[in-house]
Order: sequence, then C-alpha cells, then structure tokens
Amino acid sequence: MSGYVIRRLLALIPTLIGVLFAAFLMLHLIPGDPARVAAGPDASDEDIALIRERYGLDKPLWEQFALYLGRVVQGDLGESFRSRRPVVQEIARRLPATVELAAGGMLLAVLLGVPLGVAASLRPNTLLDNLITGASVLGISMPSFFLGLILMIVFSAQLGLLPPTGRGGIEHLVLPSVTLGLAYVATFARLTRSNMLDVLSEDYIRTARAKGLRRRRVIWWHALVNAAIPLLTLLGVYFGRLLGGAVIIESVFAWPGLGRYMVDGIVTRDFDVVQASILVFATAIVLVNLAVDLLYGIVDPRLSRG
Repeated sequence: MSGYVIRRLLALIPTLIGVLFAAFLMLHLIPGDPARVAAGPDASDEDIALIRERYGLDKPLWEQFALYLGRVVQGDLGESFRSRRPVVQEIARRLPATVELAAGGMLLAVLLGVPLGVAASLRPNTLLDNLITGASVLGISMPSFFLGLILMIVFSAQLGLLPPTGRGGIEHLVLPSVTLGLAYVATFARLTRSNMLDVLSEDYIRTARAKGLRRRRVIWWHALVNAAIPLLTLLGVYFGRLLGGAVIIESVFAWPGLGRYMVDGIVTRDFDVVQASILVFATAIVLVNLAVDLLYGIVDPRLSRG
C-alpha cells in the first residue's frame, strides 16, 4: 500500500507541472498588459517598465515560466501585483474558508442524497420514487447562482432567518453550502437508486434475507456497502466540481475564500494569484482522488488485494 501511495504522489508532479503550464499560457494569451493594470491608469511609461522588470514580464515566455517553476519548487508562489503581499500568505488565510464551504456542500450531498436514493430504490415506480426522481432532475437543472439568489431573497430578505453574505458562525455557512450542494444531492440520489436496484436483485441479498437477517441490516450493511464503490468514485469527481462551483458561490455570497480571490486575480490579471490558486485547486483534487482510491480497499478488501 505504501508503495502505491508513493507512486501516485510521484505521478502528481508531472500533472501539476502540466496544470501550471496550461494556466501560465492561458493567462499570457489574454489581451492586455498586467503591468499597466498593476501600475494604475495614471502611471508613466517608466513606472510600467519598472514593474515589468520587477516581475520579469520583460523576459521571453519560456524564461518566465522556468523562473516561476523554480520559485514554486522552493515554496515561493510569488507576490500579488495588487496587494504586494506574498500569495502564500493570502492562500493560507483564504483556503480554510473554501474547504469549509466545499465540505459543507459535500456533507449535504451525501447525508441527504444517499438516504433519498435508498428510499427510492426500496419503492421503485411508486409516488415516492417519482417525487424523488423529479426533484433530482429539478435540482440538477437549476443554476447554482440562481438558486443562491432565491435562497437569499426568501431566507434573508423576507424571513430574516439567515445572514445573506459573509463568513462567521454556522448560520453563515447554511445558505452557501445548501446552494453549492443541492445539485449534488440530486446526483447522489439518482446514482444511489440505480446502484441499489442492481444490488437488491443479487443472490447474496436474497440469501441474507432467507437467513432471517433484519431488513435494516440487509439494506444498510449488505446492499449499500456493495453499492458504495460508484458513490466513492462520484465523491472524488464531484469534490473537484464543488471546488469549481465554490468560485461562483463565493462571489454570490461574498464568501472570503480562495475562489473569490482567484476571480479577483483574473479581473486584475494578477498572474501569481491566479496561477497559485489553480495549483492549489489541482493539488486538492488529485489528493482527494488518491484518498478515494485508498477508500476502495476499505469498502471492498478484494480491491485492496488486487
């Protein structure tokens, strides 16, 4: 197992270099001069030239990328054009907020979506099944920013139950995490229903029932555990999507996370901010998928032995 983890971590290196190169190239292909944006509208040509020289923007692209990659290897993610502060400090301050939001959305998706899918699979083609399936389609189809605005109007502006923006106590997390996770509740519910219907028709489930095991044990221990492998795969894939969705949700709810920081960096063409944010997001996604691969062996020991 340790050898497998080491190989996966080593494979992470070329992946992250490729992500950095793609982000670097796309940022430099965007029209506009980041040095002029950083200097301000009233800056002279001499000031702009000094900024280009300070941040290495006067060098060829291949040399700029080589220098940046060398700094990243040493743990230096650069300095923000706008705030003149090290990007590492800004990311360390904002990353916990994004992780908190993504974890809240994922927790909602799993704790609500899986039981709904199990309930629908136990009563297929009934009113309950149709209601859950219909609600799932609606949840997947609704844009997250639109849902967020509706929740803000209802629960903040009209009812006054929850704060509309900002980060603070648990009450500040409710609206953005619900907005972020509701679409994934629908997805988990539909996949759980489909997997459970397949598993419940297997011979070992009928054998467990014939042995007189309690219905609850058969469903939650035998059936759901064997239907959980695709759910774990979905967990790894959708965590990346949750991080991507957090970029929009953080802007809607003025959530002080890494996604909003990256959006501000894109608007101001703050190269180091955007590149470092993408690097952190990519690293988090790869590590979560590695954790999901290790969970396969816990859920099904046959996969671990393989």
